[in-house]
Formats: sequence, structure tokens, C-alpha cells
Amino acid sequence: MTREELIQRIKETAYLEGDFTLRSGKKSKYYLDKYLFETCPDILKALGAAFAEHLTDDVTLIAGAELGGVALAAATAMETGKNWVIIRNSKKGYGTGKMVEGVIKEGDVVLLVEDIATTGGQVLEAAKIITEAGATVKKIVCVIDRRQGAEENITGAGHVFESILTKNDLGITD
Repeated sequence: MTREELIQRIKETAYLEGDFTLRSGKKSKYYLDKYLFETCPDILKALGAAFAEHLTDDVTLIAGAELGGVALAAATAMETGKNWVIIRNSKKGYGTGKMVEGVIKEGDVVLLVEDIATTGGQVLEAAKIITEAGATVKKIVCVIDRRQGAEENITGAGHVFESILTKNDLGITD
């Protein structure tokens, strides 16, 4: 799928207009429903390939935060052959009670994938968990940057931030 086709597919599949409150608490006249595009195999496959382009030779592991980053991390892992982990939002109260599902080792170099970045709050929480496990976050890459502070917050926290698309690529100008 070309970049233009990916943009068109995401916009026709997941772009909604109305009055929305985002995870960050911000109000918005549009919403990009990540689950609508992440559940389409053609889009998910294209995103796995797009994330793979952000991989550097030293990356040993792919990570995605639950829930939106899970399918993206899996698609990227399938594209690259790299193992992947799920970063939980909170400890489960049963079983192992881990914050990371899968195997993360001290010294791992991680590509952290994210769906939609508004302020970057959730992905920064995930990056902290990865760092606390003794691994290094090489880069944080999102599908769509809403251009509402994520890049500044993520780079301000000392991480490299990139996006596959921005709201402008989708023709959103608010």
C-alpha cells in the first residue's frame, strides 16, 4: 500500500466528526478511532511495514502499550521478525501481576510503537516502565501525531519521537 493509499484508508475508515473528549482531557471536533483502522488487516499490515522502516540495526525488541499499541507491535514484529512485548496500563490483580507481558531483558533496545499521539502521556508512561526494566527506548513512533504537544513532551522527556502520519497528512486543519 502506498503512503497516499494508507492516508486515504485511515481517513475513510477512522475519521469521525463531532464533539469528543480525548484521553488527555482535551476537547476536539474530530476523532481518529484507532480501533477502526487497527482492525482492518490491510491497514494493519501497511502500518507494520511503515513501523519497520523506523527500525535501526540495534533495536532488539518492539513494544506497544495496551490496548491500542498491541496490534501495532504485533504487526511490526511480524514484519521484522523481532520479538515484542505488551506494556500494561496497570498491574493485573491476579496471576503474575507484571507490567510487561512477554520477555524484556536488561540491555534491550526498544522501538516503542503508539497509535495516536495527542500529548504523549500514555506512551511516556510505557517508556518509563521499559526503562525501569533496564531496557532503552531507542525511539517512540506513532501512527498519527495530532500536533497537540506530544512531540514536545516526548522529546522534552529525552526520547526520539517520529510519526508515520500527522493530522495535516490526513487533511485535518483544526
